[in-house]
Amino acid sequence: MIEMQHIRKTYRVMRRSAGFKEACRQLFRREHDEIRALDDVSFAIGDGEIVSYMGPNGAGKSSTIKILSGILTPDSGHCVIDGLVPWKDRMKHVARIGVVFGQRSQLWWDIPVIDSFELLRDIYRVDQRRYEQNLDELTALLQLEELLRTPTRQLSLGQRMRCEIAASLIHNPRILFLDEPTIGLDAVSKLAVRDFVKKQNREHGTTVILTTHDMQDIAALAERVILIGRGRILLDGTLDDICREGGSGDLEQAAAGLYRKLDIA
Repeated sequence: MIEMQHIRKTYRVMRRSAGFKEACRQLFRREHDEIRALDDVSFAIGDGEIVSYMGPNGAGKSSTIKILSGILTPDSGHCVIDGLVPWKDRMKHVARIGVVFGQRSQLWWDIPVIDSFELLRDIYRVDQRRYEQNLDELTALLQLEELLRTPTRQLSLGQRMRCEIAASLIHNPRILFLDEPTIGLDAVSKLAVRDFVKKQNREHGTTVILTTHDMQDIAALAERVILIGRGRILLDGTLDDICREGGSGDLEQAAAGLYRKLDIA
């Protein structure tokens, strides 16, 4: 069970005008703006759910995922995941979760993928027998046989993302955070990733939180949608709710219409 209650997170961002004079002035008098990334965010997600966490750029999606994964500490509020506070019980917490950031890699760049997997095995202290079972299953499902001995830097984006997903699941996490997992992938790779996520959820009961701008990913995977905008939860419902509120049967058009309606685009 994931429970967030009244979470707030604010960032201080330095601002200055262009030019050498302004740069010198900043040495003595710095100007900052406060950006409220999350403003009283509350929701609960049950075990085994697949939930899409959607919103425009800058809405607060990544900040939420970083708090849920223990990377960030909120300014205030309460968050408990399976009885643990992510940023306080981080060692225990990260052993139970898997995280895939579409624009960041957890694989070592210059070594073969299989070496990265074995390093992650040691980091998570996965039993050798369980590791081998997981590796065999993930290799077959994600078609990694030809990739395991290839250095990460020599993989295509689609190949690397399949390996990233496998890396996030090598320790049997109960919860999987997917932040833009299909960004830049071709149609075949996207279908493979979607099918795998559904299979993982169905067979292992993995809870999945998906953040993406790809409406086809959302339609294929999620039954529940949480919409965030300007740091606040604006809608928690189904895809039908998005279409109804957005005034269109097409999910992408409905989402765009809803963003305009709520003035969050």
